[in-house]
Amino acid sequence: MRGLLVCICLGLTSHVAGAEELQAGAAKIDITPPPGGPMWGYGARHDKPCDGVLDPLYARALVLAVGKERIALVSLDLGRAPTRQSMAAIRERVKADVGIEHLFLVGSHTHHGPVIEVDNWPSPQNSYVRQLEKKLGDVIAEAARSLKPARIGFASREVPYNRNRHSKLPTKAVDPEFLVLRVEDAEGKPIAHALNFAAHPTMEDVKQFKFSADYPGALAAVVEKETGAPCLFLQSAAGDMSANAGEFHGPQRFGQMLGHEVLSLAKNIHCEPLRKQTLTVAEEDFRFKNRVDLGNPLVKMTFVRAFFPDLVEFYVREYRDGVRPHLSVALLDGRIGFVGVSGEFFCSHALNLKRRARLEHLFFLGYCNDYQQYFPTIEAAAEGGYGADPGVSTAEVGAGERMMDRALTHLYKMRGKYPDLQAEGAGKP
Repeated sequence: MRGLLVCICLGLTSHVAGAEELQAGAAKIDITPPPGGPMWGYGARHDKPCDGVLDPLYARALVLAVGKERIALVSLDLGRAPTRQSMAAIRERVKADVGIEHLFLVGSHTHHGPVIEVDNWPSPQNSYVRQLEKKLGDVIAEAARSLKPARIGFASREVPYNRNRHSKLPTKAVDPEFLVLRVEDAEGKPIAHALNFAAHPTMEDVKQFKFSADYPGALAAVVEKETGAPCLFLQSAAGDMSANAGEFHGPQRFGQMLGHEVLSLAKNIHCEPLRKQTLTVAEEDFRFKNRVDLGNPLVKMTFVRAFFPDLVEFYVREYRDGVRPHLSVALLDGRIGFVGVSGEFFCSHALNLKRRARLEHLFFLGYCNDYQQYFPTIEAAAEGGYGADPGVSTAEVGAGERMMDRALTHLYKMRGKYPDLQAEGAGKP
C-alpha cells in the first residue's frame, strides 16, 4: 500500500563528548571542474556541456570539536551534496585521517554547478567525482589539523529576501530567518563565519553555460575579504523558497548585499566559551516507498526525454530499493542544534522543527549528505505543483514529517528529556 513508511532507523549512531573546551579549525579549497561536462539543475539543458567558468566553485570546511567528538560542517558550491557512494568514500577517508565520523556536507544548490551523479567525466579513469572526493577529504582534514581553542557566538534576524515560489494560497509559508555563526580564537581573531538562509540560488541566467556559485559565492567573497576567514553558506529548507531580490538584481548584487548583512550581524556577536561543553551527534537512515516507478519503460522514457540517459540511469539505481534519505543531528552545548537532511525540504518543515525544538538556535541544513529530491509537506503535496508532484518529489507523502519527528526526538533525547530512551544506550532509536 502506497503512502506507508517502509522502514525507519536503518542505522543510528550516537556519541557524547566529554566536558572539555571547544576547539575549531577551518579551511577552503577550490573545487571548480574543468569545462566540458554536463551542468546540474535545469532539465532543459539535458547533457549540453559547460563551456567555461564564470566564477570559481569552493568547498569550505569548519570542524568543531569538544573532547573526543568532532563534526565537520562543509559548504559546497554545488547543486547537491555528494552521492551516497561518494559520501561513504569521504567518511572512510576522514575517519581514518583525522578521526571525524560525523559530516554535514551541504550543497548550496547552485544551478550552475556540475553533474556529480555521473562519474565518467572527463574520463572514467580520472573522473571529476573522484577528484571531488579527494578534495573534500583534503579540506576537512586541513580544517581538523588546524584545531585551536575557540569561542562561538550566534545572531539572527528576520529578512525580506526570500519568497515562497510554490504555494497558491493567499498566505504563503516563508522562513525569514537569517542566522549567522561566528567562531573566533582566544585572541578574538575569526576562524570562520557561517550563514543559514533559505533561497534557491537560481539567479544566474539559465542560458549561461558557465560554472558559477551564484549569489552564495558573491556573499562569501564579501565576508572573506573583510574578515580573512572562510564563510560557509549553509542552505536551509529551500525547496519552495526563491530569492526575493527587490532592487538587488542579479547574483552579484544580491549576494554582496547579503554579505554585508552577515557582516552587520557578525560585528555585534559576542563570542564566548561553551557553557555545558558538550557535543552530541546522531545519524539515521530511512527507507520510503517511491512515488515514481522508474522500472516502467514508459515512465523512464519520459524522464530520459526531460533530462538525459546517464542521469536517469543513476536514479534508476538510486531508487531501486526505495527512497533512502539520511538524517544527521547534532546538539552543541545543549542549546544549538544542527539538523541535516538529504533533499529539498519545504520551508514549513524547518519552521515547525524550529518551533517544536525549543532551542536557542537551530541550523536547518538542506541538500546535506546525499540528495533525494523534494520533500514537500503533506499540505503542499495535496496542493500539487512543481516540487510537490511525483515527478520530482519521489518519496511517499509524509516522508518529510516523519524525518522531522525523528530529528525532534533526537534533539530532546540529547537533552536528557527522555530518561527511558536514555537507558536504551547508544545505537538504538
